[in-house]
Order: sequence, then C-alpha cells, then structure tokens
Amino acid sequence: MMAGALVAAVVGIVSTDAAECPRKDALGTSRILSVDAKTYPRVGLKSFPQTLPLADHEVVLTFDDGPYPPTTSKVLAALAQECVRATFFLIGLHASEHPEMVKRIAREGHTIGHHTFSHPFMARIPFDKARSEIDRGIAADEMALHGVSTTTPSTPFFRFPYFEGTQAQLDLLQSRGIVVFGADLWASDWNEMTPEQELKLVTERLAASGKGIILFHDPKARTAAIMPAFLRYLRENGFRVVHVVAAGAPQKNADAR
Repeated sequence: MMAGALVAAVVGIVSTDAAECPRKDALGTSRILSVDAKTYPRVGLKSFPQTLPLADHEVVLTFDDGPYPPTTSKVLAALAQECVRATFFLIGLHASEHPEMVKRIAREGHTIGHHTFSHPFMARIPFDKARSEIDRGIAADEMALHGVSTTTPSTPFFRFPYFEGTQAQLDLLQSRGIVVFGADLWASDWNEMTPEQELKLVTERLAASGKGIILFHDPKARTAAIMPAFLRYLRENGFRVVHVVAAGAPQKNADAR
C-alpha cells in the first residue's frame, strides 16, 4: 500500500471502472495515469533506464506515424469496441493532411502526442533543423486539433522517430517540460510479416515482459487487422490497459466514449 500511495503521489493516478462502458464484457480502460515531466522526463526501457510505474499485467498502448484514415479508423474502431484508450504520436505532415482524423482521435478520448513534422533521423541532422522538426510537428498537430498554430503542445508528449535523438535534443525537450516516450516492447510491425505473425510476436513478447508501454504503428494494415484479436488477448489473459495523460489535464472517466 505504501508503494502504491507513493506512485499515486508522484505520478498522479485516477482509478476508474468499466461502469460506463456499453459492453459489460469489454476489456475497458482500468485507470488513468497522469505523467509529470519533472518526475518522468523520459520513459521506456528500450531507450532509457526508467519507464512508467506500471503494475504487473498493466499495459499502455501507443501508436506512431498517423494519422492515416484507412487504417487509423480501423484501429479506433477496435479500441472503441473494447472501451480502450491509447496514445497516438502523430507526424505533423500527416496531421495537417488529415485534420478531421486528428479531431476524431481526440474526440474518442485518446491522448495525442507528437512525432516530428516529417519523421527524419533526428540524430543525423543539425540541432537547429531538429528543433524545427519538433516545433513544426507540434504546430501542425495543434493546428489540426485546435485550429491554432503553436509550438506549445497541449499534451507535452513526444517520441523520436526511430527512437533516435541526441543529448542536446533530449535536454531541449526536458527544458520545455515535454515527456519523451520510448517503449518497453514493440510489435516490430515495420517488418514485412503477416497479421498472424505480428500477433504471435507481440503476444509472446508481452507474455515474457508481463507489462509495459507497447509500440504499434496505426498506418500499418497488418496492425489494424490484428487489433481486435490483440485486445481480446489482453482481456482473456488478465491484462489491464492504462491510459496515459499529461499532468494537469482534465480527467474523464476512462471508459466513457
């Protein structure tokens, strides 16, 4: 109990239940976890020594590189069917091309993070260009979402393309109070494979790790195809979904749609 109380005090945890989920047998979103960049500036064991304070069998679902309406819409439908909330790290260029999909992601209760404007290898470009990629990406996402071009993100979450960044870039993001997300495990859905192979790979990795931040890519057709079965796997194997939000963000019931 002391450990749990400490986590709640440090990170900010709001417990929720599935009372408002239309499907009583749905997976649901078990709780909301609000993250303060001062306490958790960088998370994800694939890149950093620290990750989010998740209990055994708790997962955070994250999706990169969208929005891409043909597949993002299928991912959103699968999440809605199970009353699950996730985090989408958007490419600014894609957000500017599909603002209505950005609005839909937010309207359905998901968190919107940032993933640069054009998805470059950030560690291979000059610092000023990297900073511009960060700012242009945030501004494009905010314009799509709120109609205001600002480099101050309404949700200060960022993920590097290819998980590749420099110390100077990390320091810049930390100075701006932006949490940098890595991942604890991933579906490797950038590799050519069948949906069945991806489902087997990610479920085996999750069974081995027992919890964690999971990385998917919503523009990938194979990922959209497996999402209903993957969420069913979570439900049938006792996993619980945690919805991550920025510290200070308005709290909604995790299972309201």
